[in-house]
Amino acid sequence: MSTDDKAEHKGQEMRGKVKEGAGKLTGDDKLEQQGKNDQAESKLKQGVDKVKDAVKDVTK
Repeated sequence: MSTDDKAEHKGQEMRGKVKEGAGKLTGDDKLEQQGKNDQAESKLKQGVDKVKDAVKDVTK
C-alpha cells in the first residue's frame, strides 16, 4: 500500500472529525452524520491497508 493512500485515508478521517464537530457546533445533524460516515469509511480503508500490508509481507 502506498504512503500516499495511507495519508489520504488518514486525511479523510481528520476531515470527518472536522465535519462532525462543525455539525455539532452548528446543530447541523446532516453535516455531523456526514462526518461520522467519513470517519467510518476511512477506518475501513485503513483496515484494508493493514491487511494488504500484512499479505505483502507474508508473500515476500
